[in-house]
Amino acid sequence: MVHHHYAYTRHYAVKRHYAYSRYRHLARGSRWDAGVAQMQARGFANSNASLASSSSSGGMANSGGYGSSSLVAEARRFIGGNPTSRASLWCARFMNMVLQREGYHGTGSDMARSFASYGQRVSDPQVGAIAVMGRRGGGHVGIISGIDAQGNPIMISGNNGNRVREAPVSRARIYAYVVPTS
Repeated sequence: MVHHHYAYTRHYAVKRHYAYSRYRHLARGSRWDAGVAQMQARGFANSNASLASSSSSGGMANSGGYGSSSLVAEARRFIGGNPTSRASLWCARFMNMVLQREGYHGTGSDMARSFASYGQRVSDPQVGAIAVMGRRGGGHVGIISGIDAQGNPIMISGNNGNRVREAPVSRARIYAYVVPTS
């Protein structure tokens, strides 16, 4: 009887553990969602990020005419996921995929820095421009989706926490802005 009681207690302890683990997982997700909402309320609400309708501006975002709102929209489709089959070093592959899906030729390279010599250079962050930045262990590349209230670009990039994310980055870290050419 005592042995049976132990097995019964152990069974429910294990069930409680897994239920609590699931709760913690959901709570972490909720904190992430809350952080994103807070970031949007603070930075994105005061940003210049906007997707112009294609009927009013010929498909160009309101950013001086450089950026393609279709590139930003295409990149946003993948936020939260990993559309490449890579486990690491896939930001450039993601950028090439987005460009290809929108009818542009990319660099064909898996190196982020390959985008520094791609397309046409622009001096400032523009919605739809590709940003190339240095970071520890290599480089990083993504597409500018807006500018936050502090003047920092908001970038959609792959392999940011092993998924596609949209987040502000320090303007000082970016060493090249380029726009695709036909």
